[in-house]
Amino acid sequence: MLGTALTLVALLASTVPATASASATASTGTSARPVVTVAQGTLRGQNHDGAQEFLGVPYAAPPVGDARLGAPREPRGWGGVREANRQAPACVQFSPFGLADPTAVSEDCLYLDVYRPKGARAGARLPVILWIHGGAYSQGTGTQFGGRTTADLTNSVVVSINYRLGQLGYLALPELARENARRSGSFGLLDQIQALRWTRENIAAFGGNPANVTVSGQSAGSGSVCGLLAAPSAAGLFHRVVLQSGPCTLLRTPDSARAATQARAFAEAAGCAEPAEVAACLRAAPAAALVEAARTLPTSGPASGDGLLPLDPAAAIGSGDWNKVPVLIGSTRSESRLFVALSQPRLTEAEYTAQILATYGTAGPEVLARYPVSAYGSPYLALSAVMTDSSFACHTAWSGRLFASQVPTYVYEFDDPDSPTLAGAQVPGLDMSNAHSAELAYLHDFTAGDRPLAPAQAALATRMKRYWGAFARFGSPTVPGQTAWPPTGSGKVLTLNPASTRTSSSFASDHQCDFWQTQPTRPPL
Repeated sequence: MLGTALTLVALLASTVPATASASATASTGTSARPVVTVAQGTLRGQNHDGAQEFLGVPYAAPPVGDARLGAPREPRGWGGVREANRQAPACVQFSPFGLADPTAVSEDCLYLDVYRPKGARAGARLPVILWIHGGAYSQGTGTQFGGRTTADLTNSVVVSINYRLGQLGYLALPELARENARRSGSFGLLDQIQALRWTRENIAAFGGNPANVTVSGQSAGSGSVCGLLAAPSAAGLFHRVVLQSGPCTLLRTPDSARAATQARAFAEAAGCAEPAEVAACLRAAPAAALVEAARTLPTSGPASGDGLLPLDPAAAIGSGDWNKVPVLIGSTRSESRLFVALSQPRLTEAEYTAQILATYGTAGPEVLARYPVSAYGSPYLALSAVMTDSSFACHTAWSGRLFASQVPTYVYEFDDPDSPTLAGAQVPGLDMSNAHSAELAYLHDFTAGDRPLAPAQAALATRMKRYWGAFARFGSPTVPGQTAWPPTGSGKVLTLNPASTRTSSSFASDHQCDFWQTQPTRPPL
């Protein structure tokens, strides 16, 4: 079941992006358009509501031709003024699931969007929040996560990035890895580091503080943040992190040997079996052929055991050898409802029982006793609880405990029993509230929810943005007038609920983590 959940994490918040045409025709106002000069040239952005946005900004050269399947290269400069009022295409999508997949895609996709408050000017030294989207390392785009409201509300500069996906982003072939200094095929992670370097060099021109950068990600984006925490070459590029629905003890990386075997099988499926020609063959192959080869051989994301990630992130954190910064980490109350709804929506009680017994063997009867259908109302909800608790919830608790022994750490649980789900994902008749990705509509200008937020939900969204903004600014999510959020060393978790945001000491017991600690899904440290 855990394998099913992690396979279905290909859905991780990867729905339709805000398109270039939508961006260009948004309510941008009539005041003078903002102009900023970065290392590569001058950008002309646009005013939008209470913020200014600079869209489709290149942070690396296009990874095409002989640059395909290689480390990112420095972005090219330009003369004159570059218009920055249209978003770039998404990177090539390797696992489209049909919810509302991006239609504008390209290999030329290493761009980012910058959002700042309207009054921001160069040298303002505002905190910076850099967002990494999810999508199982195989789909999604940063363009669907607008940062206008956060920038305006929290007086921060927000950056949202694209990075290469699928085997264009993660392919640990030795023939490719030996071409770069890190001897790594984790090109997507290298893209993220390049985006951070670009941010360090240029964000002051937008009013941001390069010495106060928070990296935030959800699901596979959170797994990417785990990778940044463990990558020696990312040291000093960021100063706090937010991990949403992607605890590092859950999203483990394959070692380089296993990743190389997987990459070889993929290359053969793509028609590039000859080692002497494999790099040239893969660079010449149509992108559609690579996507087709990945259908039965999906990427596992970044690999460890090379010069980029010497250790798996969870192992690095456990050893104390990582880029130590304050951590904000959390999950949604019922993460796995999304995965079960989309894979087994009409599960029967007999099927549930058989699945639990087959999965947990001798522990199966105890799992059934702890998660009886009668206590949840349906096999769907019971299985969702099993999968949520054994994976996302308890690993959030375990990862939080691991971080808290070394750095200031704050843990949350998102719990809105009427939250929207992703557009196109709602299965009629099933309660999908609090499922994986539910919190995204509360933290971004995110139009991929299945309905707008109600007034009480919008108020919660404002409180959440203020918590995240305070953490980015101070390293502590302390907001005057809002419920105090103590560090997790106190045993407290902040519950984010529209009716009552409160602290709780029962998170681990609510999700039966003492029991799951004894099972194969326990923290592997």
